[in-house]
Amino acid sequence: MGAIVRVPLHGRRVRGWVIEDDVEPVSGASGLLDLLAVVSAGPPPDVVALTDWVAWRWSGPRVAVLRSASAPNHVPPTATGAPGVSDPAPDRSVPIRVVRQPPLLDRRAQVEALCAETGSTIVCVADAGRSRALAAYLTREGRSVALLHSFESDAARTEGWRRAAAGDCIVVGGRIAALAPVPDLRTAIVVDDADEALQEERSPTWHARDVLLERATRGGVPFVVCSAVPTVEAIVAAGGPGAVDAPPPDVEAGGWPRVRVVDRREEPPGSGLLSEALATALHNAGGLAVCVLNRRGRFRLLACASCQHLLRWDKVGERPLVCPECGATKLRVLRSGVTRVREELEALVPTARVVDVDTATAEVPEADILIGTEAVLHRAAVRRRRPALVAYLDLDQELLAPRYRAAAQAHWLLTRGAQLLSARPRRETLLLLQTRIPDHVVVQSLVRGDPALVADAEIEYRRTLGYPPFGALAELAGADDAVAATVDALRAPDQLTSGEVQVFGPTDGRALVNAPDWEVLADALTRSLPVGRAVGRVRAVVDPPRV
Repeated sequence: MGAIVRVPLHGRRVRGWVIEDDVEPVSGASGLLDLLAVVSAGPPPDVVALTDWVAWRWSGPRVAVLRSASAPNHVPPTATGAPGVSDPAPDRSVPIRVVRQPPLLDRRAQVEALCAETGSTIVCVADAGRSRALAAYLTREGRSVALLHSFESDAARTEGWRRAAAGDCIVVGGRIAALAPVPDLRTAIVVDDADEALQEERSPTWHARDVLLERATRGGVPFVVCSAVPTVEAIVAAGGPGAVDAPPPDVEAGGWPRVRVVDRREEPPGSGLLSEALATALHNAGGLAVCVLNRRGRFRLLACASCQHLLRWDKVGERPLVCPECGATKLRVLRSGVTRVREELEALVPTARVVDVDTATAEVPEADILIGTEAVLHRAAVRRRRPALVAYLDLDQELLAPRYRAAAQAHWLLTRGAQLLSARPRRETLLLLQTRIPDHVVVQSLVRGDPALVADAEIEYRRTLGYPPFGALAELAGADDAVAATVDALRAPDQLTSGEVQVFGPTDGRALVNAPDWEVLADALTRSLPVGRAVGRVRAVVDPPRV
């Protein structure tokens, strides 16, 4: 099981995986063709079985998961260790821990302490730079490490895969590390599970946290989430807020950077995004300043010129004409792009070199001030330059985004900025937040250095509305007729899930499916997606991050 082979298919030689053995063919043995070759070693039997669950849970092609679980280059079949076969009746009550540690504190020693002394440990870290830094630290501590990250070259990933297959090591990597071929898993760890890079963008859209939790459960080994702001999903899986292992309040508050909140409602008219507090902070930064300005989504923010009340305008609908708070009719559109703000920053601080950074920027040049989208927070080159100031120029666009995860995602965005400041002493750094809603729970969480404020609010909010982890969501997208056929199948009266699954849409080739839990959702999609795909192209994004 797991071996990668070449097989004849309609006159072609194609790659396949052995996913089961000792199978009685339906058409009889005489109708079978011989395998052409054994190409390479593949995932062990327990991972092969796990890929079947992943394909069902996230309603996508199993072959895509098998590719993620395999080495990119050839590995001799004898190179793998002893097969790790899961217990046919695993203990579903394995220990689940959530460890919360503030961003200014070095977590490498804590992660090393969480790793098993014998056997293998899998550590999933989404950020490639932090993965390499953790792997180097563990190596210096005398641990045997296999680095398995999608940002590495095919040769490096293959070598990491081979080392993991030999067992008795710590596998450090991104989401593909959750499928590492270790034969002797003893502990599973996810670092910063709020990072969206831990979720696969292609179908099936599996999340490393959930896959690794299922794998740990099947193997009966401890599962740990270590993060400054653990997700609601992790907290609920561990048993609720009371189960979170957090440092004392004073220690945790001291592990967050100094925060300055700029209430933009009090700024003079025409000041735009460049407030007086921002100008002072830029002049007194004492090091690299990073300014973040996201301009995503289909909506715009409007501000009442009289009372400064914020309105959200989805550009699909009609633009609001009257402020609902005071009745004024003068509403200003708040939208300045990164390029425009860079020009304004150059005029504001003429002695500084200002550079804009986005996903298309190949290399980050030397600068005094960097302005960009959230992509600037993910650059290893920026982290190495030890920023002294991180400023969010328009936090309201994140806080008021029309997504059910808006608060949690804004909280994580701010945490990434706080992590950039960890290379300097706390007294030398500053996190500056410009907002018109300073009383928002996310802002107050940063001010007080207490992430539990956001977690508690999110748990209550999602439980009330039945959103994950208290429910299950999937987004259908594709050809209009295919999506419509899938929706009709979901709404059919003969469905076993009739009355349990809610469908919203379809509209413009999209529909949203809500179910009470993941099992009901997966079963419903398993029955309905083939109906839609018989008509045309349709894709299911299970647990969509941006809905």
